[in-house]
Amino acid sequence: MDFSTVFIVIVSLCAGGAGGYYLYQFISQKTLKESRSLAERILEEAKKEAQAQKKEFLVQAQDDLFRQKKELENEYKERLQSLESKESQLARKQEKLEEKQEQVVARESEQLGTEKRLASLERALSEKQEQLERSSEEHLQRLQEISGLTVDEARKLVLAETESRTRHEAARMIRQIEMEARETADKSGKKILALAIQRYAGDFVAEQTVTAVTLPSEEMKGRIIGREGRNIRALEAATGVDLIIDDTPETVILSAFSPIRRQVAKMALERLITDGRIHPARIEDIVKKVEQEFEVKLREIGEQATFDIGVHGINPELVRLLGHLQYRTSYSQNVLQHSLEVSTLCGIMAAELGLDVKKAKRAGLLHDIGKAVDHEIEGPHAVIGADLAKKFGEGPDIIHAIQAHHEDVPPKSILAILVQAADSLSGARPGARKELLESYVKRLEELENLATAFDGVSKAYAIQAGREIRVVVDSDAVDDDKTFLLCKDIAKQIEDNLTYPGQIRVTVIRERRAVGYAK
Repeated sequence: MDFSTVFIVIVSLCAGGAGGYYLYQFISQKTLKESRSLAERILEEAKKEAQAQKKEFLVQAQDDLFRQKKELENEYKERLQSLESKESQLARKQEKLEEKQEQVVARESEQLGTEKRLASLERALSEKQEQLERSSEEHLQRLQEISGLTVDEARKLVLAETESRTRHEAARMIRQIEMEARETADKSGKKILALAIQRYAGDFVAEQTVTAVTLPSEEMKGRIIGREGRNIRALEAATGVDLIIDDTPETVILSAFSPIRRQVAKMALERLITDGRIHPARIEDIVKKVEQEFEVKLREIGEQATFDIGVHGINPELVRLLGHLQYRTSYSQNVLQHSLEVSTLCGIMAAELGLDVKKAKRAGLLHDIGKAVDHEIEGPHAVIGADLAKKFGEGPDIIHAIQAHHEDVPPKSILAILVQAADSLSGARPGARKELLESYVKRLEELENLATAFDGVSKAYAIQAGREIRVVVDSDAVDDDKTFLLCKDIAKQIEDNLTYPGQIRVTVIRERRAVGYAK
């Protein structure tokens, strides 16, 4: 209802009466018609819009149907192609299976034929084997009748003869090879070693593991101990040495693993005793002064060693370490003295072989330099010594000779072999390294017992401090060829069962004596 109509209705109501009523009816009918026409228009527009949407939906549905149809057709074609390829593959596999089946059938037929032939051959072989066994038994019976021996007895006899013949041939070959080797190498080697040993004889001083300091009086022990033991504690702390004060009259024992510490403690204690002022502060002062003086002394000892042996140009630090070797022992053998011996022996052998004598002496002098610090650095002293030589500028030949003198690495030069030989000579000579009498006697007894345990040995004697064993055999039980085999067997048994430095020479002696009487 618009504004004009509302206005007329309001006026009519104000006028009142029948006119107003009729006017109201008129307006109502008019409004109803307008509403109907409006509703018809809306319905018509809705129908048109529904028709349009219906058409649009139909077009879209057709498009969807067409697209789905296309997709289904493509999928159908793909599946059809896949099925065709699979069918072709199956067909090829079927053909291959048929071919294999034919081959299997052919092989089975061939195998059947082969089995038949083998069966016939087997029967023929079994028949021949039976014939051979019968003939062999007949031959064995004839041989037993002729020889008077059983099969086992004949076998043992043949094996014994073969073994004896083989051992004799092997012994002859060994003897021939050894004789040829001795002609070329043994003479020159013995000559060089003999010359080296004859031309050098060094003094030997065995260092002890403890050092004794003599006191002027028993009263001095109390002064060394001090009030409540403060002096002895200060001295032990400053030197790293244990002081043993016991009932031994006028003597104090210094005990330490390091001989250098023992020497420093001995010098400091002697100086304190002479000075008379013994208290912790004085002890520390004296020990420091003695250590400084001792370092100078070590350097002088090393320089004197290089001067005596004629080797120059060694790094000062290596010279100082050589001085340390004066207070280092190995198997009771002074290491500096041992190094000087090895250096001289190396020089003599190098001169005999026409090699560089100075380089040989240098390698021999420095070969045990690692023992100066092996209690501070872990590892074999040969490897430690090689590292020190490399650090302080020694040449590759010297470094290798030091590292290889105990087979830590294989020797690759003549110089390294010379150092090995000289080291063995210096350590293995009689008296070089002391040992307890009981262990020495026990080692000799073990060596002799090992040799006498062999068949045919009548006596065995260990000589040259156990460096050689001489074995006397029964001449009736052992012939000349067997003596060589027995010598090898004894040497092998010694290598497997005994521990010893250097090498042991085994000499087997066989002699036959003829005794006659003239009347």
